[in-house]
Amino acid sequence: MYLEHVNLSVSDLERSIAFYTELFGFEVRWRGFTSDGQPAAHIGDDRMYLAMFQAVAPGTAVKDYGAVGFNHFGFVVDSLDDLRGRLGRMGISPHLEGDYEPGRRLYFHDHDGIEVELVQYEDAPVRV
Repeated sequence: MYLEHVNLSVSDLERSIAFYTELFGFEVRWRGFTSDGQPAAHIGDDRMYLAMFQAVAPGTAVKDYGAVGFNHFGFVVDSLDDLRGRLGRMGISPHLEGDYEPGRRLYFHDHDGIEVELVQYEDAPVRV
């Protein structure tokens, strides 16, 4: 079993596509429209993807670890240092970093305030 996709509503679909494709090297797998006519896209690889839908109303993501709801999603990466550097070149700073058994992690927010975790496990190969 594996997680196939995460579905996100974003404030600017084109900006989000550009951000995640630059950060992770994702490809656009599909472009189209929701049943309500909103622009949409799937970006990722042949195993998993981010489904993105243009939000109808402007705003930023609400995250509350004390309430029921979505808080963040995470990617296992080969090199946390490489991704940290790429984030820096993209103008994004992690807001939390730390080492923990059995690996290292960092958290950042995308342009919509959606929290993303990057984790590197020292002895676990990444399956892409």
